[in-house]
Amino acid sequence: MQFSVDDEGKGQYFCNVKRTGIAMNKLKNEAALFKEALLAGVKYAEGRGAVEFEATDSASEKLLYIYRLLVHDKVIQPLPEEQVAEKTLRHKLAIWYAKQLPKDHPLLN
Repeated sequence: MQFSVDDEGKGQYFCNVKRTGIAMNKLKNEAALFKEALLAGVKYAEGRGAVEFEATDSASEKLLYIYRLLVHDKVIQPLPEEQVAEKTLRHKLAIWYAKQLPKDHPLLN
């Protein structure tokens, strides 16, 4: 994998916090939204010329890179570093993708 962005994208993210962790609202079809979001993120990153993903790169590696790139490009708001985990990033990417879809898209119903 070739990286051309080294900014870690630190900042603030506002969310509901419970004593046990972050309260994330589950999206309908979140798994399917995430799959499509990952594909869209790969296309975005490669189209921008920021990275060339290889077949051996894991989904987790792609997810983290795409998240950092979207934060760097100010497309999404960053999470506090202690909240950066695969589960929260999958949710964040699914939300990002869902916001790009038309309201009547099947994944949103």
